[in-house]
Amino acid sequence: MKREALTRYLDDQLDSTRFRDYCPNGLQVEGRAEVQHIVSGVTASLALVDAAIARGADTLLVHHGWFWRGEEGRVTGFRKARLQALLKHDINLIAYHLPLDGHVEFGNNAQLARRLGWSVEGRFGEQDIGWFGRLPQPTTLAELATSVAAGLGRAPQVIASGASPEQPMHRIAWCSGGAQSLFELAIAQGVEVYLSGEISEQNVHLARESGVPYIAAGHHATERFGVQALAAHLTERFGLTCEFVDIDNPV
Repeated sequence: MKREALTRYLDDQLDSTRFRDYCPNGLQVEGRAEVQHIVSGVTASLALVDAAIARGADTLLVHHGWFWRGEEGRVTGFRKARLQALLKHDINLIAYHLPLDGHVEFGNNAQLARRLGWSVEGRFGEQDIGWFGRLPQPTTLAELATSVAAGLGRAPQVIASGASPEQPMHRIAWCSGGAQSLFELAIAQGVEVYLSGEISEQNVHLARESGVPYIAAGHHATERFGVQALAAHLTERFGLTCEFVDIDNPV
């Protein structure tokens, strides 16, 4: 498949121009014109670039790419090492950040809901990046934490409110990654618990004072499934070889 045809298709599918983002979405580094073998992953770290090279891939498809707004612009040190490895082996880098969080089918939020059995009722926040809905059945906080741990393969951090841990919950809001800033807006949706990848200091107090627990399930852990779903779609639609490589990240 031609690189330009693939990037046009992905831009259209993910509606990438709709989002005001912190980085460029789509093709970030140009490699080979013909795409046959894609390695996908969460973040375009040097370890993932090396994995793509070892597997003979021509394209790297990620959620966290490069060229973030406000970061150092000089290509030195680790930035040089990453870019040099990619260019030396003529590998494309394609990245989608917010478009891959918010997509209704392939997005991280959609895939979290599917994996954990939550039904979707609506969205909230700037650019509708937060989601809310219902748990599959009345669930205690301890039961929900156990379910999240099983689904994501790691124990989450749970900041409990003053509510009884045995009180059954029905409605949940969530946003993958570092969506600490959406917590107050999530509470306004009338939910009983909020889940994101990370938590900030001030949100510990908000969880305790609002009565709405906060589950911090891991930035990396909550954002592994969107890029996998997108890559699986490309395999089914175009017959491309796609491999997901999970570079361990405890955060």
